[in-house]
Amino acid sequence: MRVSGKRMRTNMTSNRSTDQIYADVLSIIDESDRHGVATTALCHKANISHGRLKKLILNLTSSGMMDRKFDTTGKHTFVITENGKVYLEQYKRLSELAEDFGLEL
Repeated sequence: MRVSGKRMRTNMTSNRSTDQIYADVLSIIDESDRHGVATTALCHKANISHGRLKKLILNLTSSGMMDRKFDTTGKHTFVITENGKVYLEQYKRLSELAEDFGLEL
């Protein structure tokens, strides 16, 4: 998970859970400017394939955690919604609580 530009994972050899990836994607979008993040940039910053990102985008947009935004040229970017911010905050709290007990989400 990203907090202030850094991932919170301590064991870099383990794979991220889907929840961790959702939190990473939402954090990246939240840290972007108001114009959002393009698909390719999101793939690179979240370190996931385009195919996997497409599935995540479908889940996150259908659950109302992020929106697709189109500019006048037809290019689209992704922006976080209020629901996405709430999810991200709750995930951070749960992650910190688990860490307090020596657990990793």
